Amino acid sequence: MALAFLFSGQGAQKVGMGKSLFEQSAAARALYDEANRVLGWDLAKISFEGPENELTQTKVCQPALFVHGLALAAALRERGKLPAGEPQLALGLSLGEVTAYAAAGVFDFATGLRIVAERGRLMQQACEQTTGGMAAIVGEDPTKIAALCTEFDVELANFNAPGQIIISGEKAKVEAAVTAAKERGVKKAVLLNVAGAYHSRLMEPARTAFAEFLARIPFQAPKMTVFTNTTGQSIGDPVAIKAALVAQVVSSVRWEECMRSAAASGVTEFWELGPAGVLSGLARRTDKTWAVKNFSEFADVAA
Repeated sequence: MALAFLFSGQGAQKVGMGKSLFEQSAAARALYDEANRVLGWDLAKISFEGPENELTQTKVCQPALFVHGLALAAALRERGKLPAGEPQLALGLSLGEVTAYAAAGVFDFATGLRIVAERGRLMQQACEQTTGGMAAIVGEDPTKIAALCTEFDVELANFNAPGQIIISGEKAKVEAAVTAAKERGVKKAVLLNVAGAYHSRLMEPARTAFAEFLARIPFQAPKMTVFTNTTGQSIGDPVAIKAALVAQVVSSVRWEECMRSAAASGVTEFWELGPAGVLSGLARRTDKTWAVKNFSEFADVAA
Protein backbone atom coordinates (compact mmCIF):
# COMPACT_ATOMS: atom_id res chain seq x y z
CA MET A 1 0.00 0.00 0.00
CA ALA A 2 1.13 3.54 -0.77
CA LEU A 3 -0.72 5.79 1.66
CA ALA A 4 -1.11 9.57 1.55
CA PHE A 5 -2.22 11.73 4.47
CA LEU A 6 -4.49 14.67 3.65
CA PHE A 7 -4.65 17.62 6.06
CA SER A 8 -7.52 20.09 6.30
CA GLY A 9 -7.56 23.77 5.50
CA GLN A 10 -9.28 26.68 7.20
CA GLY A 11 -13.06 26.38 7.19
CA ALA A 12 -13.13 22.71 8.19
CA GLN A 13 -13.05 23.51 11.92
CA LYS A 14 -16.01 22.79 14.20
CA VAL A 15 -16.60 23.03 17.93
CA GLY A 16 -15.82 19.72 19.64
CA MET A 17 -13.06 18.73 17.24
CA GLY A 18 -10.44 16.56 18.93
CA LYS A 19 -12.24 16.17 22.27
CA SER A 20 -12.54 12.37 21.98
CA LEU A 21 -8.89 12.16 20.92
CA PHE A 22 -7.82 14.10 24.00
CA GLU A 23 -9.93 11.90 26.26
CA GLN A 24 -9.00 8.50 24.79
CA SER A 25 -5.51 8.80 23.27
CA ALA A 26 -2.46 9.56 25.42
CA ALA A 27 -0.45 10.46 22.30
CA ALA A 28 -3.06 12.97 21.15
CA ARG A 29 -3.46 14.40 24.66
CA ALA A 30 0.28 15.01 24.86
CA LEU A 31 0.12 17.14 21.70
CA TYR A 32 -2.78 19.22 23.00
CA ASP A 33 -0.95 19.75 26.30
CA GLU A 34 2.21 20.78 24.45
CA ALA A 35 0.20 23.12 22.21
CA ASN A 36 -1.26 24.91 25.23
CA ARG A 37 2.26 25.40 26.61
CA VAL A 38 3.71 26.63 23.31
CA LEU A 39 0.87 29.03 22.55
CA GLY A 40 0.32 30.30 26.08
CA TRP A 41 -3.47 29.99 25.77
CA ASP A 42 -5.92 27.10 26.01
CA LEU A 43 -6.26 25.79 22.46
CA ALA A 44 -7.82 22.55 23.72
CA LYS A 45 -10.65 24.34 25.54
CA ILE A 46 -11.58 26.48 22.53
CA SER A 47 -11.39 23.46 20.19
CA PHE A 48 -13.58 21.33 22.44
CA GLU A 49 -16.01 23.92 23.84
CA GLY A 50 -15.93 26.96 21.57
CA PRO A 51 -17.55 29.38 21.35
CA GLU A 52 -17.80 28.95 17.60
CA ASN A 53 -17.11 32.63 16.82
CA GLU A 54 -13.81 32.34 18.72
CA LEU A 55 -12.77 29.05 17.11
CA THR A 56 -13.57 30.50 13.67
CA GLN A 57 -11.08 33.36 14.05
CA THR A 58 -8.18 32.85 11.66
CA LYS A 59 -5.58 33.15 14.42
CA VAL A 60 -7.35 30.37 16.38
CA CYS A 61 -8.64 27.92 13.79
CA GLN A 62 -5.31 27.58 11.98
CA PRO A 63 -3.39 26.22 15.00
CA ALA A 64 -6.50 24.26 16.04
CA LEU A 65 -6.62 22.41 12.72
CA PHE A 66 -2.85 21.88 12.72
CA VAL A 67 -2.95 20.22 16.16
CA HIS A 68 -6.07 18.20 15.34
CA GLY A 69 -4.52 16.73 12.18
CA LEU A 70 -1.30 15.70 13.90
CA ALA A 71 -3.21 14.39 16.93
CA LEU A 72 -5.10 12.06 14.61
CA ALA A 73 -1.81 10.88 13.09
CA ALA A 74 -0.38 10.29 16.57
CA ALA A 75 -3.47 8.34 17.65
CA LEU A 76 -3.32 6.14 14.54
CA ARG A 77 0.31 5.29 15.28
CA GLU A 78 -0.47 4.68 18.94
CA ARG A 79 -3.22 2.22 17.98
CA GLY A 80 -0.97 0.40 15.49
CA LYS A 81 -3.15 1.36 12.54
CA LEU A 82 -0.27 2.41 10.28
CA PRO A 83 1.62 -0.27 8.33
CA ALA A 84 5.42 -0.06 8.46
CA GLY A 85 6.76 2.75 6.32
CA GLU A 86 3.42 4.49 5.96
CA PRO A 87 2.41 7.08 5.02
CA GLN A 88 4.70 7.67 2.07
CA LEU A 89 3.12 10.96 1.03
CA ALA A 90 1.51 13.98 2.68
CA LEU A 91 -0.37 16.96 1.35
CA GLY A 92 -2.67 19.59 2.78
CA LEU A 93 -5.06 22.30 1.59
CA SER A 94 -3.72 25.81 2.25
CA LEU A 95 -3.03 25.80 6.02
CA GLY A 96 -2.93 21.99 5.79
CA GLU A 97 0.25 22.22 3.74
CA VAL A 98 2.06 23.36 6.91
CA THR A 99 0.62 20.34 8.75
CA ALA A 100 1.87 18.07 5.96
CA TYR A 101 5.40 19.45 6.30
CA ALA A 102 5.31 18.82 10.05
CA ALA A 103 4.14 15.24 9.43
CA ALA A 104 7.03 14.84 7.00
CA GLY A 105 9.61 16.08 9.53
CA VAL A 106 10.46 19.39 7.84
CA PHE A 107 10.15 20.90 11.34
CA ASP A 108 9.03 19.57 14.71
CA PHE A 109 5.54 19.91 16.21
CA ALA A 110 6.32 22.95 18.36
CA THR A 111 8.01 24.80 15.49
CA GLY A 112 5.14 24.02 13.14
CA LEU A 113 2.67 25.26 15.72
CA ARG A 114 4.53 28.55 16.05
CA ILE A 115 4.52 28.85 12.25
CA VAL A 116 0.76 28.34 11.90
CA ALA A 117 0.04 30.61 14.87
CA GLU A 118 2.02 33.42 13.24
CA ARG A 119 0.53 32.69 9.82
CA GLY A 120 -2.96 32.87 11.29
CA ARG A 121 -2.21 36.05 13.23
CA LEU A 122 -0.79 37.81 10.18
CA MET A 123 -3.63 36.70 7.91
CA GLN A 124 -6.24 37.83 10.42
CA GLN A 125 -4.48 41.18 10.66
CA ALA A 126 -4.58 41.49 6.87
CA CYS A 127 -8.30 40.65 6.89
CA GLU A 128 -8.97 43.37 9.45
CA GLN A 129 -7.06 45.94 7.38
CA THR A 130 -9.00 45.22 4.16
CA THR A 131 -12.56 44.53 3.03
CA GLY A 132 -12.23 41.24 1.22
CA GLY A 133 -14.49 38.43 0.17
CA MET A 134 -14.54 35.08 -1.63
CA ALA A 135 -17.05 33.16 -3.71
CA ALA A 136 -17.44 29.65 -5.11
CA ILE A 137 -18.12 29.22 -8.82
CA VAL A 138 -19.44 25.74 -9.61
CA GLY A 139 -19.93 23.98 -12.92
CA GLU A 140 -18.16 26.46 -15.17
CA ASP A 141 -15.16 26.22 -17.48
CA PRO A 142 -11.96 27.50 -15.79
CA THR A 143 -11.06 29.72 -18.75
CA LYS A 144 -14.41 31.49 -18.47
CA ILE A 145 -13.91 31.99 -14.72
CA ALA A 146 -10.43 33.38 -15.40
CA ALA A 147 -11.95 35.86 -17.88
CA LEU A 148 -14.57 36.83 -15.28
CA CYS A 149 -11.81 37.47 -12.74
CA THR A 150 -9.93 39.68 -15.20
CA GLU A 151 -13.10 41.62 -15.99
CA PHE A 152 -13.91 42.32 -12.34
CA ASP A 153 -10.32 42.61 -11.04
CA VAL A 154 -10.50 39.64 -8.67
CA GLU A 155 -8.34 36.51 -8.48
CA LEU A 156 -8.52 32.76 -8.82
CA ALA A 157 -7.91 31.55 -5.26
CA ASN A 158 -8.61 27.80 -5.22
CA PHE A 159 -8.81 25.09 -7.87
CA ASN A 160 -10.43 22.56 -5.52
CA ALA A 161 -11.89 19.94 -7.86
CA PRO A 162 -13.33 19.69 -11.37
CA GLY A 163 -16.05 22.32 -11.66
CA GLN A 164 -15.31 23.96 -8.30
CA ILE A 165 -13.22 27.13 -8.26
CA ILE A 166 -13.01 29.84 -5.60
CA ILE A 167 -12.47 33.50 -6.46
CA SER A 168 -11.10 36.11 -4.06
CA GLY A 169 -10.59 39.87 -3.82
CA GLU A 170 -12.17 43.10 -2.70
CA LYS A 171 -15.66 42.29 -1.43
CA ALA A 172 -17.55 44.66 -3.72
CA LYS A 173 -15.72 43.32 -6.77
CA VAL A 174 -16.36 39.69 -5.77
CA GLU A 175 -20.06 40.50 -5.30
CA ALA A 176 -20.18 42.13 -8.73
CA ALA A 177 -18.51 39.09 -10.30
CA VAL A 178 -21.05 36.76 -8.67
CA THR A 179 -23.96 38.87 -9.89
CA ALA A 180 -22.57 38.86 -13.43
CA ALA A 181 -21.93 35.12 -13.32
CA LYS A 182 -25.55 34.43 -12.35
CA GLU A 183 -26.85 36.76 -15.07
CA ARG A 184 -24.73 34.86 -17.60
CA GLY A 185 -26.18 31.49 -16.64
CA VAL A 186 -23.41 30.04 -14.47
CA LYS A 187 -24.73 26.91 -12.73
CA LYS A 188 -23.86 28.11 -9.22
CA ALA A 189 -22.11 31.21 -7.87
CA VAL A 190 -22.28 31.83 -4.13
CA LEU A 191 -20.55 34.21 -1.74
CA LEU A 192 -18.63 32.47 1.07
CA ASN A 193 -18.87 33.37 4.74
CA VAL A 194 -15.20 34.21 5.25
CA ALA A 195 -13.33 36.97 7.06
CA GLY A 196 -11.29 38.15 4.10
CA ALA A 197 -9.79 37.61 0.66
CA TYR A 198 -7.46 34.65 1.23
CA HIS A 199 -4.97 33.70 -1.50
CA SER A 200 -5.23 37.09 -3.16
CA ARG A 201 -3.14 40.26 -3.32
CA LEU A 202 -5.06 41.57 -0.28
CA MET A 203 -2.92 39.16 1.77
CA GLU A 204 0.32 40.81 0.62
CA PRO A 205 1.04 42.43 4.03
CA ALA A 206 0.78 38.97 5.61
CA ARG A 207 3.04 37.45 2.95
CA THR A 208 5.78 40.02 3.53
CA ALA A 209 5.76 39.65 7.31
CA PHE A 210 5.50 35.85 7.09
CA ALA A 211 8.61 35.74 4.88
CA GLU A 212 10.55 37.69 7.52
CA PHE A 213 9.30 35.34 10.24
CA LEU A 214 10.20 32.13 8.35
CA ALA A 215 13.66 33.43 7.45
CA ARG A 216 14.75 32.75 11.03
CA ILE A 217 13.45 29.15 11.15
CA PRO A 218 15.52 26.17 9.91
CA PHE A 219 13.75 23.67 7.64
CA GLN A 220 14.85 20.06 6.99
CA ALA A 221 14.38 17.89 3.91
CA PRO A 222 11.07 15.99 4.15
CA LYS A 223 11.13 12.32 5.10
CA MET A 224 8.24 11.56 2.75
CA THR A 225 6.96 12.99 -0.52
CA VAL A 226 5.04 16.24 -0.03
CA PHE A 227 3.23 18.49 -2.50
CA THR A 228 2.93 22.25 -2.64
CA ASN A 229 -0.31 24.10 -3.36
CA THR A 230 1.58 26.67 -5.42
CA THR A 231 2.35 24.26 -8.28
CA GLY A 232 0.56 21.02 -7.49
CA GLN A 233 3.90 19.20 -7.69
CA SER A 234 6.14 17.43 -5.18
CA ILE A 235 8.74 19.55 -3.41
CA GLY A 236 11.78 18.50 -1.40
CA ASP A 237 14.37 21.24 -1.10
CA PRO A 238 14.04 23.05 2.27
CA VAL A 239 14.70 26.46 0.68
CA ALA A 240 12.05 25.81 -1.97
CA ILE A 241 9.57 24.63 0.68
CA LYS A 242 10.02 27.85 2.64
CA ALA A 243 9.57 29.95 -0.51
CA ALA A 244 6.44 27.98 -1.43
CA LEU A 245 4.88 28.55 1.99
CA VAL A 246 5.46 32.27 1.66
CA ALA A 247 4.12 32.45 -1.90
CA GLN A 248 1.10 30.35 -1.00
CA VAL A 249 -0.34 33.16 1.16
CA VAL A 250 -1.12 35.20 -1.98
CA SER A 251 -1.16 32.44 -4.64
CA SER A 252 -3.83 30.16 -6.07
CA VAL A 253 -4.27 26.83 -4.27
CA ARG A 254 -3.91 24.12 -6.91
CA TRP A 255 -5.49 21.37 -4.86
CA GLU A 256 -6.87 19.32 -7.73
CA GLU A 257 -3.36 19.22 -9.24
CA CYS A 258 -1.88 18.18 -5.88
CA MET A 259 -4.31 15.27 -5.66
CA ARG A 260 -3.77 14.18 -9.26
CA SER A 261 0.01 14.37 -8.81
CA ALA A 262 -0.22 12.22 -5.68
CA ALA A 263 -2.38 9.66 -7.46
CA ALA A 264 -0.01 9.60 -10.44
CA SER A 265 2.92 8.94 -8.10
CA GLY A 266 1.34 5.66 -7.05
CA VAL A 267 -0.93 6.41 -4.07
CA THR A 268 -3.34 3.56 -3.46
CA GLU A 269 -5.25 5.13 -0.56
CA PHE A 270 -5.89 8.65 0.77
CA TRP A 271 -6.56 9.18 4.49
CA GLU A 272 -8.01 12.57 5.38
CA LEU A 273 -7.04 13.59 8.91
CA GLY A 274 -9.41 16.38 9.86
CA PRO A 275 -12.99 17.34 10.67
CA ALA A 276 -15.92 17.61 8.27
CA GLY A 277 -14.66 15.31 5.49
CA VAL A 278 -14.18 18.25 3.10
CA LEU A 279 -11.11 16.82 1.38
CA SER A 280 -12.68 13.37 1.04
CA GLY A 281 -15.59 15.00 -0.77
CA LEU A 282 -13.27 16.87 -3.13
CA ALA A 283 -11.33 13.67 -3.81
CA ARG A 284 -14.50 11.79 -4.77
CA ARG A 285 -15.57 14.69 -6.96
CA THR A 286 -12.19 14.55 -8.73
CA ASP A 287 -11.96 10.79 -9.26
CA LYS A 288 -14.52 8.31 -7.92
CA THR A 289 -12.06 5.43 -8.28
CA TRP A 290 -9.73 6.74 -5.58
CA ALA A 291 -9.84 4.95 -2.22
CA VAL A 292 -10.49 7.62 0.43
CA LYS A 293 -11.09 7.46 4.19
CA ASN A 294 -11.86 10.24 6.64
CA PHE A 295 -10.62 10.27 10.25
CA SER A 296 -12.13 12.97 12.45
CA GLU A 297 -12.39 11.59 15.99
CA PHE A 298 -11.22 8.68 18.15
CA ALA A 299 -14.06 6.40 17.00
CA ASP A 300 -12.68 6.60 13.45
CA VAL A 301 -9.20 5.70 14.69
CA ALA A 302 -10.43 2.83 16.82
CA ALA A 303 -12.74 1.33 14.20
